[in-house]
Amino acid sequence: MTIDFYTWNTPNGRKISVALEEMELPYKVHVVNITKGDQHKPDFLKISPNNRIPAIVDPDGPGGKPVSVFESGAILLYLGEKTGKFLPKDLGARIPVLEWLMWQMGGFGPMPGQVHHFLTVEKEEDRRYGLDRYSKETRRLYGVLDKRLADREFVAGDLSVADFAILGWAWRHERHKVSFADYPNVGRWYDTLMARPKVKKGFEAKLD
Repeated sequence: MTIDFYTWNTPNGRKISVALEEMELPYKVHVVNITKGDQHKPDFLKISPNNRIPAIVDPDGPGGKPVSVFESGAILLYLGEKTGKFLPKDLGARIPVLEWLMWQMGGFGPMPGQVHHFLTVEKEEDRRYGLDRYSKETRRLYGVLDKRLADREFVAGDLSVADFAILGWAWRHERHKVSFADYPNVGRWYDTLMARPKVKKGFEAKLD
């Protein structure tokens, strides 16, 4: 059955379009125009009470009943559990997937997101401190990822939902003012993922 996917063209939205394509799940995009306040509409708040995209409604949820899921990390875990793909069943193998998914959710998203914000602040005196602070932390996180990928192809060993989560934000590296020349292992990982046909299709999906 087709999953209803409520989203906008953002890093968090792209995480899910890539995962849906890689997991070969049929889905229908419902555009939530966050520039016009669609995320605050009552119908959307019923499935995403934090008024943030993305969110999904799966008509074939647990027990065959419809279920809604909000928060991109929760959606990735749900889809991994549902399909048995990109989320190991073995606890030992699952631990690094969970670690790196939480790393993305807690840092490699919020920090570059602040860079996005402060780059748009017009007054230099208002922009300078925030941009310096969050740019440094964003570069530190790229460095952490680069070290992690020095001796492995993907962040948790095998390709996983953690890679999809991180990729959504690495996709905006130019907007972060980050060059992969400074983080060659991240660049190699990024190119490997972006060369996958289903990842490419996930980024080509029209989300706005």
